[in-house]
Amino acid sequence: MFSVGIITASDKGSKGEREDVSGMVIKEMIENEGYQVQEYKILPDDRETLSNAMINMADDNNVNLILTTGGTGFSMRDWTPEATKDIIHREAPGIAEGMRYHSLQITPRAMLSRGVAGIRGETLIINLPGSPKAVKENLEFVLPSLKHGLEILIGKASECGQQQK
Repeated sequence: MFSVGIITASDKGSKGEREDVSGMVIKEMIENEGYQVQEYKILPDDRETLSNAMINMADDNNVNLILTTGGTGFSMRDWTPEATKDIIHREAPGIAEGMRYHSLQITPRAMLSRGVAGIRGETLIINLPGSPKAVKENLEFVLPSLKHGLEILIGKASECGQQQK
């Protein structure tokens, strides 16, 4: 079982002024796949705050996967991709590219997502969009491959060349 940290980037959500539907979508979907949510935070759209929370989840609490939602658009307060890039050791561009490709089949506005994915130590970090609908669509797309990627990351698997059935 893999441990997960969820971070919702939302100024209003962090003040209790908006319900975090997207974070709850993530929690429900990953728990249905057998992942264990170890931490769940709603934080303001602040680059340093987001970076520090990801560092804490990865380094101190050793979660295997961090899923963020929100802060990936063009707003002046959208800092999640930059906060993620500040703390990752290696990028995993295929994940973000795959999500955008999948989303472009649904809406041309998917090209406006700036989400990234990367690795810090033995933790995979993936930025998801902010809307519950987009979170669901993107997670449905990446979940089938995540288990294998995480197994490789933590040393439980080594072969990627076998075809998925």
